[in-house]
Amino acid sequence: MKFNKLFSAALLLTVATLPLTTSCDDYLKEKSESFIGPDQVEDSKEGVDMWVTGVYSNWLDDMFRWSEFPRVLEMDADYISGPDWLFSSLGAGNFQGESALDKMWKGPYNLINDANMAVRYISQMKGVDEAYKNNAIGECYFQEAFAYFLLVRAYGPIPYMAEDVSNSGEFMHSRRPVAEIYDHIIDLLTKASSMMYTRDNSNYKTGHVSAGSAAGLLAKVYATMASAAMPAGTEVTVRTGAPYVTEDGKKHYRMPTAETFKKTAVEGYENMDAQALYKKAAEWAKKVIDGEYGSYELTAYDDLWKHSHCHDAEMMWGVESTTGDATYCTGVHSYYSGYKKSKGSPFIESGGWIGCTNNWYHLFDDQDYRITKGVRHVWRYYYQEEYNGAFYYPQSWSVKITGMDADGNYVREPDAEYKKTGMNYQFNQSSECLAFTTKYDDVDDDATQYAESFWPFLRYADVLLIYAEAENELGNSAEAMRYLNIVRKRSNATLMETPGTKTAMRSTILEERAKEFACEGDRRWDLIRWGIYLQAMNAIGGRDDANINKARTDRNLLYPIPTDEINVNDSINSNNPGWN
Repeated sequence: MKFNKLFSAALLLTVATLPLTTSCDDYLKEKSESFIGPDQVEDSKEGVDMWVTGVYSNWLDDMFRWSEFPRVLEMDADYISGPDWLFSSLGAGNFQGESALDKMWKGPYNLINDANMAVRYISQMKGVDEAYKNNAIGECYFQEAFAYFLLVRAYGPIPYMAEDVSNSGEFMHSRRPVAEIYDHIIDLLTKASSMMYTRDNSNYKTGHVSAGSAAGLLAKVYATMASAAMPAGTEVTVRTGAPYVTEDGKKHYRMPTAETFKKTAVEGYENMDAQALYKKAAEWAKKVIDGEYGSYELTAYDDLWKHSHCHDAEMMWGVESTTGDATYCTGVHSYYSGYKKSKGSPFIESGGWIGCTNNWYHLFDDQDYRITKGVRHVWRYYYQEEYNGAFYYPQSWSVKITGMDADGNYVREPDAEYKKTGMNYQFNQSSECLAFTTKYDDVDDDATQYAESFWPFLRYADVLLIYAEAENELGNSAEAMRYLNIVRKRSNATLMETPGTKTAMRSTILEERAKEFACEGDRRWDLIRWGIYLQAMNAIGGRDDANINKARTDRNLLYPIPTDEINVNDSINSNNPGWN
């Protein structure tokens, strides 16, 4: 979603950001009172664009700018880790009072409010081509649906806003059942898929969502519902376990081992028909694959994470920021890659904190591009300049890089490319040495704290794996294997030659998702929808590679609703289980 060319219009609509100490009702009423009305908006394509831009701008001006997004979606997962100061709340399961979770609740509702308002006023315009109006309304429906999708997965039953506050006069809505919220999401996306331009249409604007975005998200929504509705006791195998074994007083990384978990019922999805929902997931995914909603294809791996390719067909929906703008910037590059001491410098000044664990790294074949190219192997922090130091990852590269094994015993000469640098290479068992992704490295100025970034919410690879998942659950394991292999082939991974059992394929596809979408905010939600979140988190045995607490209880299945919302909204009289 490209914002930097649309900001000037957005400012007319987004007149304030959301204070963290204000309830949704208070904030949206305040925003309504200061709203610049439709009499000041032209009945023209430019007027339509202004409304749509106002909706889109919420992602940066109201959510991503403060760096709560995407961390709020990402940090509570089995394979994700980082320093204690960053992970001690969200990453350690301590959700109550976390400012990012206030934003997680209020930000999407602000977007929903703006989308309702935009639809109301665009619908009244008489001087604009119907197809243009319909496309704009479809974009608003998509944004509203996605906001509800974020909320219902995170909070369970939630309020539904049929109208914007400036029209209805209030936000005080009671929480609606999960199934009812999904009905609204499906209705919005179904309408959006028929109203928006396809990405091949000459009227389509690069960086906007399209009909294919809605169809692809529909497939993901149906798959989420279907997996959550699968019977309790359904088996899923995950490669996991404690990060270390201790021998002779030393901690040694251990390889992940396969553990089979039995699914627990996911509250709110019990009465849904999993097979019928998987049929719908397969149907919508196949429509996208067959090109009914525009042409989509995977980007070659070497181009996939280049910023110049963030508008490729693979990137179906995401948030793009601009460099150095005080309002429309994000911390994605800083958090995942780190910014340099100076442009082009080898030394990271700050950041590069969030990474993946040893268990995750060892899910891959040795030749898989997602670790050979997708993980940072040698890097340097500013404080290592004075002694010519550098970190490396993984520990198993010790002989290659230093000539010594993990116990410090000299084995052989290091590889020439590392020996010739003369650097003092280090590895330690802390948050300094994790499997750090390279997905967000490519920026124009790597010394800028808030460099431009693209955060993908939906990729074509996701649609392919959703289709594989649905076909497997429908009994078509050979078809599932075929589409799983399409994703694997792009990354030079070993291809499956014979489909396994339904349970084995289910587990393989879920693991493929963990590999393909690492550091894209999907892992927690995959574990939740499959009813194995608690088992997967607790299988780590308490503390992960960076000594972050991964023990979880039932209360962690849902996020707590912000306390000020409970205090102000008389229609919500209790929080989610386990939260005050």
